[in-house]
Amino acid sequence: MPQQIPVVVLAGFLGSGKTTLLNHLLHRSGGSRIGAVVNDFGSIEIDAMAVAGALGDSTVSLGNGCLCCAVDASELDGYLERLARPDTGIDVIVIEASGLAEPQELVRMLLASEQPGVVYGGLVEVVDAAEFDATREKHPEIDRHLALADLVVVNKTDRIPDVERVLALVRSLSDRAAVVPAAYGRVDPEFLYDCRPSEERVGQLSFDDLHDHSRGGAHAEHLHAAYDTLSFVSDVPMDPRRLMRFLDSRPEGLYRIKGYVDFGPYDPRNRYAVHAVGRFLRFYPEPWAPVDARRTQLVLIGSGIDAPALGEELDACRGADDPHADEHGMWGVLRYVPDPEGEEEPEGEEEPEGEGPDGEGPDGGEPPTT
Repeated sequence: MPQQIPVVVLAGFLGSGKTTLLNHLLHRSGGSRIGAVVNDFGSIEIDAMAVAGALGDSTVSLGNGCLCCAVDASELDGYLERLARPDTGIDVIVIEASGLAEPQELVRMLLASEQPGVVYGGLVEVVDAAEFDATREKHPEIDRHLALADLVVVNKTDRIPDVERVLALVRSLSDRAAVVPAAYGRVDPEFLYDCRPSEERVGQLSFDDLHDHSRGGAHAEHLHAAYDTLSFVSDVPMDPRRLMRFLDSRPEGLYRIKGYVDFGPYDPRNRYAVHAVGRFLRFYPEPWAPVDARRTQLVLIGSGIDAPALGEELDACRGADDPHADEHGMWGVLRYVPDPEGEEEPEGEEEPEGEGPDGEGPDGGEPPTT
């Protein structure tokens, strides 16, 4: 039989650092060729944009919903067949699930796959160490996800004082999974490639998960059932002061913001990648590419949010009426731009708002490889 390509599911709650981890693996693959299926919850495929620069044609992008609900096993087989063709030379395929996906359903689909060129390679669950207690309190189903995992990456350990307590708790919830601490998603790529579950575990899992059950019942308790998403696009540049007022006053239920901002004349050379998780916020300036359409693209995800009202607030942040771009307009944004001389601090690795040397904002970090 031809060699089968392992398909690894990369899952984790909103903002845990999945895209950061995947980009780390892509740039340190040691010669292995990685294919990716990237699933964004919003209609603007922000995570896929971040990964595509490293993978190009080896990326399948699926937006506007959770993969576990948006496609069935046969459709997923079609995507995997495209990536598993011999001429692609791919060694491993990673499915980056949305932050609200149900890992059990993705594993079920892979175990049911009729694509002979691939084999289920295990579930990697990424945990945000800084938000772990709060996430479990709000979403106890996270415990079930950990019990299913073959590898757990406890990310952002640099942001908490009690690392050993969190690691011990995660180990107690993980059924025989390897638990690896990390900062900025930096894990040895071999952890990913060697996490394939034993036949015993796959057998136990498939006996349950391959049962033909109602799709509606299976998805009724998914994380995304309690979350709403807002996709915002503007061809008019954003006013930095107005946008910072919006970000500073964002409601508690607005948990995740990601995307790219065009500040127009305030910085004509760069677009700004923005990442917010809870009350944490970061901006990363990136040079505009000649082929880039200069626009703002944002995805907001939250629970109990008034999406139309938030959309109107963002509309009011456009800067079309600005007579000129004054030199102080970007100060509020620049407080949340990492120091290029410091440590890398990519997606999902934000510092608390308002902290940093001399009150000028958080320190450390360079623009991410995304």
